Amino acid sequence: MTRLNIVLLLAVLASALYLVNVQYQSRRLYTELERANAEGRRLDTERDRLQVERRAQATPQRVERLARERLQMRPPTPAITHYVAYSDGGADASAATNPAVQPRETGGRVP
Repeated sequence: MTRLNIVLLLAVLASALYLVNVQYQSRRLYTELERANAEGRRLDTERDRLQVERRAQATPQRVERLARERLQMRPPTPAITHYVAYSDGGADASAATNPAVQPRETGGRVP
């Protein structure tokens, strides 16, 4: 009888230690899950902020301003616009109708 009591006592102690270990692991995993959820919320907020910033950076006014300032671009004017006449007769026909237009090389491709 005492052997049975000792075996049962050891079984109860083992299950108690196992229960404590399982509860500890459960709490640790829950804490890790909460941290991951908080990081996910932070990343969602950051993504939303970056999308708003990207939309603000891509406005037509900003692009035009950067083109003028950094790239030294300006809108086309009739003074700097060159018109090329195109006809089915090829480059020789356009050069014959307008001597200012020089035939261009297309590398064997039809424009």
